Amino acid sequence: MKSWWELGEYTGHTGNAMEPRRLTCAFCGEEGHFLLAFHGEKKKPTTNKCLNFDVYRCTNCMGYVHVLWSSGREWGTGLYSYQVLPWPLEGKPKPSENWPDGVNRFWIQAHDSLTNENWDAANVMARSALQFVARHKQAKGSNLKGQINDLVSKGVLHPLMKDWADEVRLLANESAHPNASLPAEPEDSKDIVNFLDSLLLYLYDLPKQIEDFRQRKNPAGSTP
Repeated sequence: MKSWWELGEYTGHTGNAMEPRRLTCAFCGEEGHFLLAFHGEKKKPTTNKCLNFDVYRCTNCMGYVHVLWSSGREWGTGLYSYQVLPWPLEGKPKPSENWPDGVNRFWIQAHDSLTNENWDAANVMARSALQFVARHKQAKGSNLKGQINDLVSKGVLHPLMKDWADEVRLLANESAHPNASLPAEPEDSKDIVNFLDSLLLYLYDLPKQIEDFRQRKNPAGSTP
C-alpha cells in the first residue's frame, strides 16, 4: 500500500463499515468491548472515497484507541480495512479465520517462540505447521520432502515456494534432533516463520479473497 487512500481497496474484511468487535484493547487485552467516542472523516476530492478517523473507548478499562479505517468504495470491492494506534504489545498472535483449525496451534506457538527467543522451538513448530498443511492439502508421500514435491507437481505449491519449504524442512530437522551440535540461528528462525506466514497467505487467504471478489462481481454464479 503506497497511499492511505488505498486502505480497504484490495485487501481487508468483508463489509463496508468498521466492526468494533474486531478490536483488541492495547491496555487490558479485552476484545470487542468498545464504544465509539469520536468520529471524523476526510473525503478524497472528486471521488466518494472516505478515510474515517475514529476514537473508541474500551468499556472494560476505559482506555482509548485511535482507529483509521476505510471501505473500498473507490473500486467497489465490498471490503474495509483498518489500522489501530496503539496496538497490543503482548498477547498471542491471531491466526486467520481462513486457515484450517489444526494449523492454528502450531502457528501460534511458532510466533510465541519467536517473541520469547526460543529459536529451536520456533523452527519445530513452523515445520509442524508445514506438515499439517501438506496433509490438509492431501499431499502424497512417505515424508515431508515427498509431500512438498507432490504439492508442486499438482500445481498447489509454486516451484519457487518449494525451495523455501525445503529450507524450512531442513533447518527445522536440525532443531528437532537432540544430537544437533549447533543452535538455531535467530535470523533463520525469523525467516522460517515468515515463510510459514507467506505460505498460509498463498494457500488459504488469497484464494478466499479471490473467491469473495468473484462472488461480489457475479453473485448469481452466472457466466458473464
